[in-house]
Amino acid sequence: MANYDLTPRISPHLDRHLVFPLLEFLQERQFYPEEQLLKAKIELLNNTNMVDYAMDIHKSLYRLDDVPQDMVDRRVEIVARLKALEEGAAPLVAFLQSEDKVQELRADKQYNLQMLNERYQIGPEQIEALYQYAKFQFECGNYSGAADFLYQYRALCTNSERRLSALWGKLAAEILMQNWDIALEELNRLKEIIDSKAFTSPLNQVQSRIWLMHWSLFIFFNHDNGRTQIIDLFNQDKYLNAIQTNAPHLLRYLATAFIVNKRRQPQFKDFLKVIQLEQNSYKDPITEFLACVSGNYDFDEAQKKLRECEDVILNDPFLGKRVEEGNYTTVPLRDEFLENARLFICETYCKIHQRIDMGALVGKLNLSYEEAERWILMLIRTSKLDAKIDSKSGTIVMEPNCPNVYEQLIDHTKALSMRTYKLAGQLLEQGHPQAAR
Repeated sequence: MANYDLTPRISPHLDRHLVFPLLEFLQERQFYPEEQLLKAKIELLNNTNMVDYAMDIHKSLYRLDDVPQDMVDRRVEIVARLKALEEGAAPLVAFLQSEDKVQELRADKQYNLQMLNERYQIGPEQIEALYQYAKFQFECGNYSGAADFLYQYRALCTNSERRLSALWGKLAAEILMQNWDIALEELNRLKEIIDSKAFTSPLNQVQSRIWLMHWSLFIFFNHDNGRTQIIDLFNQDKYLNAIQTNAPHLLRYLATAFIVNKRRQPQFKDFLKVIQLEQNSYKDPITEFLACVSGNYDFDEAQKKLRECEDVILNDPFLGKRVEEGNYTTVPLRDEFLENARLFICETYCKIHQRIDMGALVGKLNLSYEEAERWILMLIRTSKLDAKIDSKSGTIVMEPNCPNVYEQLIDHTKALSMRTYKLAGQLLEQGHPQAAR
């Protein structure tokens, strides 16, 4: 299963603080040797201010009560630096903590800067100090304080680059505090900026989209409506192109979202073509399962891949979330995935045959006869299958469904105008940087 662990591919696209939950998951699953994971944590912590946490891990790793002197010295430096930053930001922090004074602020940032300077002697230096203080708090692991200060900083800052940096920091802080609703709002705000911002290089814009998608995994697989929203984001042309060119491993998560989404969207057919195209650049049991069912119609191989999919989900930090239910621990996504994957096999198998023996279908689905019959009835009732069950012969009879030539023409051209519009938009976007140069 180590071959299917995406942590090494995902981590370079995350803030180092976001890597810690992934390492915690791997440590809990005992996926790698304990010593190896503890060393990885210390290496990550070396570039943060969470020195107390690093000391605890060092003691656990080497089974010692003492820590190296350089750790002790670094802690003294961090405490002194934190105190200095706190003093520098104190005038503005005191202002922001006063509800009466905060009500004097307006939407006009230039007015706010002038008012703060004239009435409270708070200028650009104090606003910059607030940013540095918030950033230092984040590096110390105080994500709640960092999120509050970064929010307030963005309301005062006039530098677009700094405001963007503060938004990334606030998004990371909300993710680490598991405030999924707020994190989703910040994610959408960041997406709007990335899609509308005039980047000096198209490559930088693509990289920003890739970072955004990696960070969004924390939100989408924890938010109530996340499995639909990941499809809305990842399946957009610009984002799907970024996945195919720079991060094909993200296909695992988009594929999973399509499978567990009971209202399979019309884009699913187009996405299956992408899965077929990208088999050479990336594949795992989840993408191979879709390829077996939709491309090769190899249902026996699909069953083998489905069993491997269960292990992949259980050992994926985003998909393998555990939920305590009484005395039992379940993985809701795994259960939904297996059920919907079998439905997909059943639906596809029935659509490519005219008459199906129920006994043969039972073998394909690895279910009992009664369960398979119940699933067929459910597909018929939801209008996914135009068929009837012949109970006497134990067969499923598919009704012929041959759309006329006009229906086929409409189906193949209905998205043509939208695709043309998107293509024209992309050409215009590429033309703007060239004109600027």
